[in-house]
Amino acid sequence: MDPILETIDEALKKKGLSDAAASRLAVGHPSLIKNFRMERTGEKRYNLSALNKLASVLGLELYFGTPRLQDPPPSIDISGEEFAAVHRLAAEASAGPGALNGDAEIVGALAFRRDWLAKLGVNPARACLVTVRGDSMAPGLRPGDLALIDHQRSEVAPGKVFAFNDIDGETRIKRLERPDEKSLILYSDNQAYAPELRKGVDLNRDQDPRAGGLERAQLGVG
Repeated sequence: MDPILETIDEALKKKGLSDAAASRLAVGHPSLIKNFRMERTGEKRYNLSALNKLASVLGLELYFGTPRLQDPPPSIDISGEEFAAVHRLAAEASAGPGALNGDAEIVGALAFRRDWLAKLGVNPARACLVTVRGDSMAPGLRPGDLALIDHQRSEVAPGKVFAFNDIDGETRIKRLERPDEKSLILYSDNQAYAPELRKGVDLNRDQDPRAGGLERAQLGVG
């Protein structure tokens, strides 16, 4: 079997998505993966742009290059008054349609200068790091970037970037704006993505506390 299709099938099972559902999220129509499967092996040609979008939906990385090191680099324990550790969660925050995290666990920590965090007004005990998925917040946030989340700031501020959980548990990153008490607008920095307007029952879809306590929180830098 095609190794690319095998990887897609494994990711579909983990995400609980059908071929059609994942295809719609990636390119807006349900036939992308179906078309991949229908092509004869000897003539198979993948559209790299579409495959990259599908990889983003499935939490995969489209990579071509020299082999990567399998073992992670050794960690360095930095302690003292000059630095503070911020927990990194095994969670993705999508700049696109959403990343389903469930209850994300702490998988490590990174050290930040305390004076730098203080300038941002970020309390390291009330912050975390999550991995960015998707390109709708590019160029500021790109797939694979780590986003510093400040849990102390949960009130919508015009033009600020927030990470939040939809009611279905998907974690997203967008600029939020409240033009009035009855509506909320989600903006992407990438102009290829249209703003999303929410009203009525959809207005508070970003209030479900999942992903290790990540509810609606502002990015530390934004």
